[in-house]
Amino acid sequence: MSVSNKPSLIQSTVLGGTAAMFAVNFTHPIELVKTRVQVTNEGIMATCSNTMKHEGMAAFWKGIPWAYCREGSYTAIRLGAYAPVRDAIGAGSPDAPAHMKFLAGAITGAVGSVAGNPFDVLKTLSQTNKSESVPLMTLVGRMYKDQGVGGFYRGVQVNIMRAITLNATKMGVYDISKGYVVESTGWQRNSPKTAFCSSFLAGFFMTVTVAPFDRIRTALMNQPTNAKVYDGMVDCFVKTVKNDGPLSLWRSFVPIWARFAPMATLQLLTIEFLYASFGFKSI
Repeated sequence: MSVSNKPSLIQSTVLGGTAAMFAVNFTHPIELVKTRVQVTNEGIMATCSNTMKHEGMAAFWKGIPWAYCREGSYTAIRLGAYAPVRDAIGAGSPDAPAHMKFLAGAITGAVGSVAGNPFDVLKTLSQTNKSESVPLMTLVGRMYKDQGVGGFYRGVQVNIMRAITLNATKMGVYDISKGYVVESTGWQRNSPKTAFCSSFLAGFFMTVTVAPFDRIRTALMNQPTNAKVYDGMVDCFVKTVKNDGPLSLWRSFVPIWARFAPMATLQLLTIEFLYASFGFKSI
């Protein structure tokens, strides 16, 4: 099969989901630490130490079933659908305008965030729970009883904004960086070395742009199932800045970057590998 063959939207989305579900096995513990740092304001080392001491090693994978569901919906769309959507809006060539590549990432990020929001909420509640793990269906039933269907979409506004910013940055920077890496090194565009360097750059810029949205999203999603602490995204933003200061929006920058860099690298290397395995043209 020729490597110039392009995957369909469905094919690419399935491959994106597969890549994301593989990568999350390695990045989930980092995200758990990041989420707890944001909620408790403890340091990274203290969070790791307390989690290990009081809950054991397995606690670092709390919420992993919901993470699989999230990656199979949200990330499958924002990662896998990027190339077909980019090509559909005429931004498939390496010299296409940068803003069009960012637009493709924003579109797939927004759609994916709506699909994955319920799993994001349940994953966040599972990760911040420091007592015994709550059975999956018990958590779902408790949420539905206390807040109805709307409870599964708490924080959806900021999640959409976060996903638009994240995916526009991630896929846009990755796509554009590949061109610069190829030009400066002479490597092939589909080379793993090109993908690694480009995805690492994407991970850094993702952290810079996404950290404030991530902070607000975590606060909204971590509200108790039977209580409403914030009256939406703007209220949460105002209270966070008022109580903790503007720089608190970048709290957990290091663990976020520690997650984003390997996450972006693993996801993008894996989907490029899957594309090549099925004879599809690289991103």
